[in-house]
Amino acid sequence: MRPRRPRTLTAAALAVSLAVAAVFPAAAAAAPSTARSDAEPQRAQLRQLARKLVDAGAPGVIVRVDDGRGRPIEIAEQAPWSRRDHRLTAGDEFRMGSNTKTMVATLVLQLAAEGRLALTDPVDKWLPGKVPDGEAITLRMLLNHTSGLFDYTEDPALRPSILGTDRRRWTSAQLLALGVKHDPLFAPGTEWSYSNTDYAALGAVLERVTGASLAELVRDRIARPLGLKRTYYATDSTWRGPHAHGYERDAAHMPPQVPAGFRHFAGQRRHGHVDVSGNDPGWGGAAGAVVSTAQDWARFSTALMSGELLPAAQLAQMRTTVPVDPRQPDGPGYGLGIQTGATPCGTFWGHDGGIPGYLTTNVTDRAGGRTATVLVSTELWAEFDADPKIAKAAGALQSAVICAMFGKPVPAAAHAG
Repeated sequence: MRPRRPRTLTAAALAVSLAVAAVFPAAAAAAPSTARSDAEPQRAQLRQLARKLVDAGAPGVIVRVDDGRGRPIEIAEQAPWSRRDHRLTAGDEFRMGSNTKTMVATLVLQLAAEGRLALTDPVDKWLPGKVPDGEAITLRMLLNHTSGLFDYTEDPALRPSILGTDRRRWTSAQLLALGVKHDPLFAPGTEWSYSNTDYAALGAVLERVTGASLAELVRDRIARPLGLKRTYYATDSTWRGPHAHGYERDAAHMPPQVPAGFRHFAGQRRHGHVDVSGNDPGWGGAAGAVVSTAQDWARFSTALMSGELLPAAQLAQMRTTVPVDPRQPDGPGYGLGIQTGATPCGTFWGHDGGIPGYLTTNVTDRAGGRTATVLVSTELWAEFDADPKIAKAAGALQSAVICAMFGKPVPAAAHAG
């Protein structure tokens, strides 16, 4: 979700796209692809980086890398104290947070391909009177975060739900109303700013156009057709299978950079942490309520980028980006529910997601033949830049994973980190 710090691939992959260039030598771009005989050394290197991230304070880490040339690398590492709750595996379910936006955008584009809506439709066509200046805000602007709408996750009324102390069920309409209570940030289409309210609006539009719930749409249009048996839109706090436990520091151990209002999470206390796995992600809505696994998400990414889920015209629309930083017009770009960024090892497409207990980066190549996922089972450190030690170790792992996905060697600089 990334509520307080609205960045894309937000603290993770956008940072990776910048950090890789800083951490890795430029020569990595020209490095030859690794042969399959190098798979085991590469696995060992990634495992070492995952262990360093756990040693830096992450309760658990899942890594999955598929370079399209053989058996994927799958790694799960966890802090010894967390094993009393659950033995982490690479196949565990976890909360996807804002990666949900890629699925929601896919649903919108499927309906566009069917002629049931158009990206040029003003939001007022589908939600009359629900969005200020709704005649000027198009569905495309919602999809690529150029609407100017205030991010509802910044409203203090949502904080108890984020912390897990309020278990109310939020609807798309309610989340949208929370966001539009605030003045817009800029005129529609004039700037870029990441806003979860954009996707709350899209969730309400999808429900209006189809008459189906978001859970039904994810199930019937994506999960079932692709055979994603561990992927679903969460309608409450329960899990459907073995899942990664997510944690945040308890109030006594929370880094000082974290504001007082975000220091008291609901959940069972464990070794200076709070297990937030049982907290309801419903406040994420269409912006962040999907649950999946690394393997399922890889299948989704491959299907999406290869054209299995969308016709060529809609996939091209999804890949049409706007700069996330006006000072870098050729830098990282945000498309329709997906982001792209260049690294010395290759140009990735994907998204990230942050929701208490879970920070996930999912990336793929342009054609979907290569995929990678990194899950860190704690998230608040990234919201407030509250733990430089974890941030450094996470950046090194994420950067190395991207290079491994592109079949490039894990540079020695990553190990030095």
